[in-house]
Amino acid sequence: MVVSEFKPAEELPLRLHDKDQPVPGEKEILLKIKYCGVCHTDLHTVEGELPTVKLPRIPGHQVVGNVENLGEGAHNFKRGDRVGVAWLYKTCGACRFCRTGRENLCLQAQFTGYQVDGGYAEYMVVSEDFAYKLPENFPEEQAAPLLCAGIIGYRALKLSQVKPGEKLGLYGFGASAHVTIQVARYWDCQVYVFSRSQAHRKHAQELGAIWTGKPDELPPAKLDRAIVFAPIGEVARLALRAVDRGGTVALAGIYMSPITEIDYERELYFEKSLKSVANATRQDGIEFLKIASEIPVRTDIQIYPLDEANQALIDVKHSRVNGAAVLKIG
Repeated sequence: MVVSEFKPAEELPLRLHDKDQPVPGEKEILLKIKYCGVCHTDLHTVEGELPTVKLPRIPGHQVVGNVENLGEGAHNFKRGDRVGVAWLYKTCGACRFCRTGRENLCLQAQFTGYQVDGGYAEYMVVSEDFAYKLPENFPEEQAAPLLCAGIIGYRALKLSQVKPGEKLGLYGFGASAHVTIQVARYWDCQVYVFSRSQAHRKHAQELGAIWTGKPDELPPAKLDRAIVFAPIGEVARLALRAVDRGGTVALAGIYMSPITEIDYERELYFEKSLKSVANATRQDGIEFLKIASEIPVRTDIQIYPLDEANQALIDVKHSRVNGAAVLKIG
């Protein structure tokens, strides 16, 4: 499914195309794709809200499949192995960020389904160094949302500096938040969930939220930390209002509408912090997949055939999916 022109999801920007099967290069693997998660970032990509996207492009960066073939020098996997591909597709390995464990900030990074073709397809190639071995205790379709929704949520938890037992607010309760709450509960955090969707609030309660409300509501207790998944700048200000002195608000999205004016004394003073989450490192992915296997995380999914990718994006856009949307390939 290829986007050749930016336009709203409702205008069906993705079209089914036949393309030649890609050939793996040195230290690359050819992946026969089984499932690909549908992310809010895919929506921003096809609607033209992100810079540097060159068209035509195959979106998708939560990819699960089997190794079909190996390029020269590839030896981390063997044919038939089940692997995953996430958002981070390649880094330079040499810049000041890569050398200091911050490859997510690499100046020459490439991202799956964004600068290179992704998983809304039957095949793709990826460097073996940027592919993940998936936990055995996850069915293929259940594993797909772990590769972005899960990894980014985990990095957001780390950047929020949340500690076991603290009060954590989650603003927006889509694919990422429904995984993140399971990690937070595993760490014995008290989780408060804010969502405009009654169905999403109910889903949060089923997954252990001790309180749910709308984004403009104040929780019954001050929060220690908060993570904003909603791509709406106003919500960042609301989260700052809800956290206690010394608290941190982490913004987990790649795109956000402008943040409205912040009242310094009321919303930011007393050493509160506002942090953005930019991509994730491979180490984040390794750590998260290990924790997800231990818990084990349960992903709630809604499956669409590949040729209904436009409908999946529409449903994600309008918060009609409880959990994560996943494309079944083939």
